[in-house]
Amino acid sequence: MADQLIRATAADGGIRAVGVITTRLTEEARQRHKLSYVATAALGRTMAAGLLMASSMKRAGSRVNVRVKGDGPLAGILVDAGVDGTVRGYVGNPNIELPPNAKGKLDVGGAVGNGFLYVVRDIGYGYPYSSTVELVSGEIGDDVAHYLVSSEQTPSALVLGVFVGATGVTAAGGLLVQVLPKAARDEALVAKLESRMAALSGFTPLLQAGKTLPEIFNDLLGDMGLTIFPENQILRFHCGCSFDRVLGALKMLGEAELQDMIVKDDGAEATCDFCGRVYQASSEQLAQLIVDLQAESSVSG
Repeated sequence: MADQLIRATAADGGIRAVGVITTRLTEEARQRHKLSYVATAALGRTMAAGLLMASSMKRAGSRVNVRVKGDGPLAGILVDAGVDGTVRGYVGNPNIELPPNAKGKLDVGGAVGNGFLYVVRDIGYGYPYSSTVELVSGEIGDDVAHYLVSSEQTPSALVLGVFVGATGVTAAGGLLVQVLPKAARDEALVAKLESRMAALSGFTPLLQAGKTLPEIFNDLLGDMGLTIFPENQILRFHCGCSFDRVLGALKMLGEAELQDMIVKDDGAEATCDFCGRVYQASSEQLAQLIVDLQAESSVSG
C-alpha cells in the first residue's frame, strides 16, 4: 500500500480526522540512517506526527519542525514535514537499542527520556510560530497530543505506530482525530469518540489486518456523519539538500578555515544529518570559494 494521507470530517464538520500510512518512507529512513529497532520506531512515529500536524496548514510551502529533546540515550529527534507531503528527519543516536518495555513493546519512552517537545510552524512568511511543552511520556503520540491541547487549544487524540520486523518496517502510520469548537460542547459525542479511540489496540495492527484508511475511518466515525475527502495525498521521504548548499555552508567558514582544509585534508567532506547523503568538495573547489570570497571582499571594500 502506497504511503498516503487521507482527510475526513464527521459530526457536521465538528470532528476532523486525518490518517497517514508511512511504511515505505519510514523504511527508507531506517535504511538511510542505519537505525536500530527502537530508533526506527521513535523516528517513524515522529515523522508520522509531523505529517499529521502539517496537514492542517493551508499555504503552499508551509512546514512543521518537530524536535524531541529528552535526556534518554536516543539523544533527541528532529523531523521536518511539509504540507506538500514530504518529510525528513534523524535521531541523535541511531544505534541505541533497549529491552522491551513492560508491555513487551519497543521502549521509545525509555530511549527518549524526560525533556521537552518543540514545535515550529513556518507558513512561508513572517515569523514562524513556535511552542514548547514538557514531554508527557516520551512515546511521541501522547506528547504531540498534549502539545495540540495545551498550545493550540484543540482536544486531540493521536494514535501512532511503527512495526519493525527482521526484514525492516512492515507497517507504519498514524491517525489524528480532533474535536473542533462547534462539537466540543456535545458531551455525549465527545465521550463516544474518546471511548472508541481508547479501544484502539494501536495503529499498525489495523494495517497488518489489511485495513485501509477509509475502512479505519468508517469503523471509528461511520455512524457520526462521516465524510471522507476524495483527495489522496502521496507521502514521501525527501530532503532538499544539494551540493550547492554544501558549498554555500563551507563558504561561510571563511578563507582561513577553507585554506586549512585544503592543506590538511586536500578537500572537505560533509554529511547531511537529515538524509545521510555524503558530499565531497575537492581542494580545487575550496580554492574557488576562497577566490569568490576575495572578490566579494574587494567589491564591498
